[in-house]
Amino acid sequence: MARFSSRRRFLKNAGLAGLAAAASPYWFAPSSMAAPFRSAAERPVLGCIGTGDRWNAVGPNAMQFSECAAVCDVDSGNMEKGKAKALELNGRKGIDRSVEMYEDYRKLLDRKDIDVVTIVTPDHWHSKIAIEALRAGKDVYCEKPLTLTIEEGKQIRKVLEETGRVFQVGTQQRSEMDLRFVHAVALIREGRIGTLKTVTVAIGGAPASGPIPVAPVPNGLNWDMWLGQAPKVDYRFKATDNRYGNSRCHYEFRWWYEYSGGKMTDWGAHHVDIAAWAFNLENTGPVKVEPVMARHPVALEKGMPADDSQYNTATEFHVTSTFANGAVLHIRDNAADLGFDNGLMLEGTDGRIFVNRGKLTGAAVDSLKTNPLKEETLRTLYKGKLPGEEPRNAHMRNFFDCIADRTQPISDVHSHHRAMTVCHLANIAIRLNRTLHWNPETEQIEGDPEAAAWQAREQRKGFEIQA
Repeated sequence: MARFSSRRRFLKNAGLAGLAAAASPYWFAPSSMAAPFRSAAERPVLGCIGTGDRWNAVGPNAMQFSECAAVCDVDSGNMEKGKAKALELNGRKGIDRSVEMYEDYRKLLDRKDIDVVTIVTPDHWHSKIAIEALRAGKDVYCEKPLTLTIEEGKQIRKVLEETGRVFQVGTQQRSEMDLRFVHAVALIREGRIGTLKTVTVAIGGAPASGPIPVAPVPNGLNWDMWLGQAPKVDYRFKATDNRYGNSRCHYEFRWWYEYSGGKMTDWGAHHVDIAAWAFNLENTGPVKVEPVMARHPVALEKGMPADDSQYNTATEFHVTSTFANGAVLHIRDNAADLGFDNGLMLEGTDGRIFVNRGKLTGAAVDSLKTNPLKEETLRTLYKGKLPGEEPRNAHMRNFFDCIADRTQPISDVHSHHRAMTVCHLANIAIRLNRTLHWNPETEQIEGDPEAAAWQAREQRKGFEIQA
């Protein structure tokens, strides 16, 4: 297995103080990329499940380390584009391999020659496909958020432990974004701001749509299969300036509780994950989750949207999660009153730092010029590996490195499930408008049977998850 980063280069990067500069010191030329397998015969064979908008990044990234044999999508237009892209990328590497198309992902999973799958579907499909892929003997790269409910996270964790496969979740902030997030967490691990007490994350609010009319299902879209475990409802679409329009389908599924969790799980999957990593609380959870405020674009009746014609996830919110050690996490749609928008403010007993995808700032960051981070800290954070010389695709490289040595990647199922549990609890709290008491050991809401029932949800017959 080739190594992708040298000790000298990584330590040089770790000590650079100009992290907030627009011209990032972390980028390296794509020509520095090396094949992770010593010969073509060692390259894993890839199957891609879901070939819509986000796949245009994930799929080609995976094909840098594998050869694609099949694509799958319930939208034939997306599937045909995915096949064309896969053939193009195979051809660039001199790989003479056909690429088959499947509407039903189970046919792709039946292929014994496929070693690895990427799952880039709407959120409500992630868990079922991932579990069946693990059972089929595949290693899995799945986009975030991995789960629709807390129960789904427990199911994936159980099956992963039983199968021993390699599973990377697509929370790329752990590996990429100029390594800003990795370095923020490393600064905290080394005590550069004292003991971390409070983290405030701003993740944005979901949009409102107004009523969306019922519309004909587009040609080539298997709407029933797209809905999956979710209730069977009419397709809705309204043209807008947004290239996707307002709809229940592609991209816009994020703003419907039936298929996702709004910004709470969309961006929360990134920033809440980093907060848990920084707190070093990845294997536990909060003890109390309290809704400070929330606004939804439709009325809720016992937590359920009363209007099925328009987007229903929260447009504004502020939730606090308190951990047993007294640490507090604030999840907000924005923190303009605190002087920042999207990002994390990490406050310790001896200072604070701010990090987002564009900058990392604070006195502790400035001190890196004369007091660089220790390699041991960085290597420990990254599970014994280092992120690599090419952070643009370091997350996918980490996945394929781990396929080769059969270890779990930097964004593993266990830590992601714990972070997503915080997000799911936050959504339950704002939908029911009450404080939740959570037992992180038993992973159960306590003293509130109605709220506890929301840890799972009813699944449409024929699409149940079997774990």
